[in-house]
Amino acid sequence: MRVLAIIVLAGLVGTCSSPPPLLDQVLDVGELRVVTRLSPTALVEGPNGRRSGPEYDLVQAFANDLGVELVIETVQSVSEVLPVMVEGNAHLAAAGLSITPARREFVNFGHPYDVVDMHLIYKLGTGKPRSIDDVLDRSIEVVAGTSHVDMLASLQEIYPDLTWVENADVEVADLLEKVAAGEIDFTIADSTEFNIQRHFYPDLRVALDLEIGDPLAWAFPRDTGDTLLARADEFLIELGRDGTLARIKDRYYGFADEFDYVGTRNFIRHYESRLPRYRKTFEEAGEKFGVDWRLLAAIGYQESHWRSQAVSPTGVRGIMMLTEDTARYLGIDDRVDPTNSIMGGAEFYARQTERVADSVDEPDRTWMALAAYNVGFNHVKDARQIVAWQGGNPDAWVDLSNALPLLAQRKWYSRVPFGYARGWEPVLYVNNIRSYYNILKWLTANEGEPLPEDAETTAEVTST
Repeated sequence: MRVLAIIVLAGLVGTCSSPPPLLDQVLDVGELRVVTRLSPTALVEGPNGRRSGPEYDLVQAFANDLGVELVIETVQSVSEVLPVMVEGNAHLAAAGLSITPARREFVNFGHPYDVVDMHLIYKLGTGKPRSIDDVLDRSIEVVAGTSHVDMLASLQEIYPDLTWVENADVEVADLLEKVAAGEIDFTIADSTEFNIQRHFYPDLRVALDLEIGDPLAWAFPRDTGDTLLARADEFLIELGRDGTLARIKDRYYGFADEFDYVGTRNFIRHYESRLPRYRKTFEEAGEKFGVDWRLLAAIGYQESHWRSQAVSPTGVRGIMMLTEDTARYLGIDDRVDPTNSIMGGAEFYARQTERVADSVDEPDRTWMALAAYNVGFNHVKDARQIVAWQGGNPDAWVDLSNALPLLAQRKWYSRVPFGYARGWEPVLYVNNIRSYYNILKWLTANEGEPLPEDAETTAEVTST
């Protein structure tokens, strides 16, 4: 009996000291606990607590795949992510983390799902450095606890005079603002973050590429086995194969791929000088037709640069550049009248949105409606057919944007009902509006605060 009791006791002790595999814990509890950070490259919280962001989309899809509830813990800075993991308060970290030796001491990394480039950022007009030698006597500030610190530490082994300041109370966006304001000379930003923020600070530039193809991955607790990590790897690899990763990347970064420095400076200038005359009408049109007024304003800027008397070589007129046929369809007599044009454009856009297939989710639905506003809904239908022929997803804008330009090639337009179209134009059109819309959201969210000095600088550039 004593031997049996010892065996039972040993079994109990063994059970207590060896918790079940992490994946089993997640499935048994019915929830996946994730730590991430509040950032456009990870997760943002909109009105009514609505969440979005590339990392959020990925972990929500993973939780759905596991059949469990997603429980999110958000932190303000990347330096706060690993402590949450070490304390055992999260099953994984999805925060745009680079894989570094220093972090590997505390967590295990899964399969890389993206890569970024690491840039040294400076302000135009302050002297572009050609090498690290040119930055040794100038100020550098970076976010504490990031791979950017590790990069500087490795460079310091070669350049002993290299110095910098680490700040745990800011994010990269804050430091980019400081560079734009001339408060510091340089900071370091990953390409995804910089591609978003440069639209707000048009004078920021890449001084040097410090690293190309830096992998990003989810992090998992150490000493908990690799069951959850392995399941996550399988999930992410499959998302890469079926195109989901590409669609998520396009959803949040596609608008930033094309950047027009002069155009962005003009846009910010016109936001101050031209938009106030028409803003109330855009707001009223947005309320009437259930569309964000800032999206309508972005359409208006793309069409006319907010000029009520604008006329194109093809005869379209007004702020929203309505064709004569469209104006007649909408019952508008005077296309040049600003109110008529904005209300008509809003109604026409709303009707395009209604025509998009119910199977198309946001924001792809918006991008397709914008393409239809530009090139015509029937050409969008033709492009969707081409996507289907190619084995893609007709409901995904990333696939449709690749098919639209094919409407200018005989072997494709000869096979579709509505024939030839300059299909590259609606793709550029949508990308431009996405950029303007994103800048407008940022500008309106920061109303009442002074614009960065570089944004207030005017330049004599002819509007087109």
